[in-house]
Amino acid sequence: MDELQKYVLEQPSKVRAFFALVETTAGLIGVSEKYWQSHGLNGARIRILVEIAKAGGSLLPSALAGRIGVTKANISVLLVPLANEGYVRIADDPEDGRRRRVTLTPAGERLLLDTLPGNREVLGDLMSRLSDAEIGQLLELLGKLGG
Repeated sequence: MDELQKYVLEQPSKVRAFFALVETTAGLIGVSEKYWQSHGLNGARIRILVEIAKAGGSLLPSALAGRIGVTKANISVLLVPLANEGYVRIADDPEDGRRRRVTLTPAGERLLLDTLPGNREVLGDLMSRLSDAEIGQLLELLGKLGG
């Protein structure tokens, strides 16, 4: 057990910083997820809609999978409920009928317009614990870690 304790209790500062970042991120995501749940929504599904909107409203499923970090096989499982609820449309790509394209519907746009401002306000309030200078430093440091 003493050897194991070395790995769980005696962390070098770089490792402590990593786990502090992970725990902080999990807490922030938890706040955002509570917001989505209070609106009967799911943050992961909202992220899919946001990524489609960021791409101009239409995206290939494979590109969407890459943006959200899931496999191409899993993306269709994630998209079907959004399509069934009318937030996205999945159809043949007009440029290449062998491919499918996911398009944000007017209902999906409306959902984002109705809910994103409140979510961004909640997150902004949380991040206001930091000064503008600290936010700048944080962004710079995260940029270094993100490559």
